[in-house]
Amino acid sequence: MITGAINLLIWTVLIFFLGMYKPKWPLFFMKNPNRFLILAICTVLFMISATLYGEGLRREKLEKAAIQPTTETTTHEPVPVPIPAPAPSTKHL
Repeated sequence: MITGAINLLIWTVLIFFLGMYKPKWPLFFMKNPNRFLILAICTVLFMISATLYGEGLRREKLEKAAIQPTTETTTHEPVPVPIPAPAPSTKHL
């Protein structure tokens, strides 16, 4: 996922520079492409690639945490449980 995000970022930068130079090159299918449309498309692509990169880092971190066992072992000491004592008798004979 991280390599895909980096590849998308490279394509985004390439599209941005080509589109700022000549907008008709990346948007060859449009009649009147403009630089503002290139800027909007590249902004969306940059946000997508940043999200993919962050999600890839998060998943990689979770996978590493799942593989590595925890070195700290917690031992619980037994806790004494109070035993109720019978109440003293208050009856007088």
